[in-house]
Amino acid sequence: MLGPEEWQAVALSLKVAVWATLVSLPFGVLTAYALARWSFPGRQLLNGLVHLPLVLPPVVTGYLLLLTMGPEGPIGGPLRQIGVVFAFRWTGAALAAGIMGFPLMVRAIRLSIEAVDPRLEQAGATLGAGRLWVLLTVTLPLALPGIVAGAILAFAKAMGEFGATITFVSNIPGRTQTLPSAIYAFLQVPGGESAAARLVAISIVIAMGALLLSEVLGRRIARRVAGA
Repeated sequence: MLGPEEWQAVALSLKVAVWATLVSLPFGVLTAYALARWSFPGRQLLNGLVHLPLVLPPVVTGYLLLLTMGPEGPIGGPLRQIGVVFAFRWTGAALAAGIMGFPLMVRAIRLSIEAVDPRLEQAGATLGAGRLWVLLTVTLPLALPGIVAGAILAFAKAMGEFGATITFVSNIPGRTQTLPSAIYAFLQVPGGESAAARLVAISIVIAMGALLLSEVLGRRIARRVAGA
């Protein structure tokens, strides 16, 4: 059985991961579409920036967030004036988790969009459909398996994010202590190994469940799209 503090960590992690995924999904779709279909100056730079969190140490990403989005940062300072605060709040944890999962989301969606036959989009355009309408009615429905897979992978990554989160929002029980942070905290105190082991088991179950769900939903959606 989990104790109150452990349940808080699990619930907060789910909350952070859900919001991180939902908020980043529209930006992920737009970025993936731009990288897959558009040709513009700075395209490779954008691609590099999108994937940068994958190769940077997570602590560096968290530190950069603290510098820019912190209370005295160039972005965080003005936001604080209107009551929007990310540092040392669960919203900051969601922001950090969303950024860390963003490359996985974009990559899955981009590969799915690139697999869509451009001739189908051209056919829609020749029938008088605008570019946005073609995107909404042709490209995105055909790329739906990749969109679902990208969203679930980003969710799983957000559930396991630790380095950027603890650097940006610290490890405050009940406020910013997510599942990985709670595991770390329990391992630092004598007798906390059993609680840490329970949370590790939950983490494994959630991660495997997300991966399996991604595979199952992706295949089902792909079959429905192919049948349509």
